[in-house]
Amino acid sequence: MTATPTAARYSWGGDEHIFVELAESMSLQANFRAMAITTSLREQRPDGILEICPANASYQVRYDPDVIDPRVLRQQLQEIEKQVGDAAGFSLATRIVEIPVLYQDPWTTETLSRFRDRHQDPDATDIEYAARINGFSGTEEFIAAHSGSPWFTSMVGFVAGLPFMFQMVPQEQQLIVPKYLRPRTDTPKQTVGHGGCFGCIYSVRGAGGYQMFGVTPAPIYDPDRSMPDFEDFLVFFRPGDIVKFTPIERDEYDATIKQVEAGTYRIRSRPFDFRLDPFLNDPEGFNARMLEVLRAD
Repeated sequence: MTATPTAARYSWGGDEHIFVELAESMSLQANFRAMAITTSLREQRPDGILEICPANASYQVRYDPDVIDPRVLRQQLQEIEKQVGDAAGFSLATRIVEIPVLYQDPWTTETLSRFRDRHQDPDATDIEYAARINGFSGTEEFIAAHSGSPWFTSMVGFVAGLPFMFQMVPQEQQLIVPKYLRPRTDTPKQTVGHGGCFGCIYSVRGAGGYQMFGVTPAPIYDPDRSMPDFEDFLVFFRPGDIVKFTPIERDEYDATIKQVEAGTYRIRSRPFDFRLDPFLNDPEGFNARMLEVLRAD
């Protein structure tokens, strides 16, 4: 069952933003409360609300102070917080998403080789290091753990379209890997990375400090909106998406890239209504039942 939530902390960001911290550390319970509160706020949508942005254990609202009094807004948010409580009764309408991953691919392997002076273990690859410090016998066992359970998208941001993902397993089973000692100046686009307790997918090429485990051929950011998955928005991921990583070989990666280049590729996904308590009461059984939804025709 969910624990009794702590009271949120409200603070102002200039004249147009209010920031609400629900917990000091990330957990599925804290993030789910953020989802429940922002969903309720979005449904009510008081006049003057311009943007609603949920994050790992907090959320931020941008408002028009000429339309809504900030004190009135804070009171409304506090009322929603009380209504939501621990979010035990909240059902999140989301989707389960399958992301193919070529683990230990040649591109991230070449990249990491250029930055070993910034790494904790210069003699190992990122995934070898992650496997060792998490107590696995080798990379194959680590890949099985990384891809064997779903991941909850706790927020999207930092750079356009980048999802932060929290592994849906009991805390003692979570994969924990520190970031690089110093950030890299290069990371291939669509790298599957990990830092601390969070997984991510780099939506664009650029600097980064997360450990690099592989790369996905699936585009998650399309500013031109040329792909079928981006008809409505240039970013694929949404907060609350549940992600299943699926290991693939090089031939499947190449075949998928051809579909992407032809403009026909779509990420496999299925709608799903997620409730937190059934997951917390039986994580392994819940995950198995949930992933059957993804496999259904």
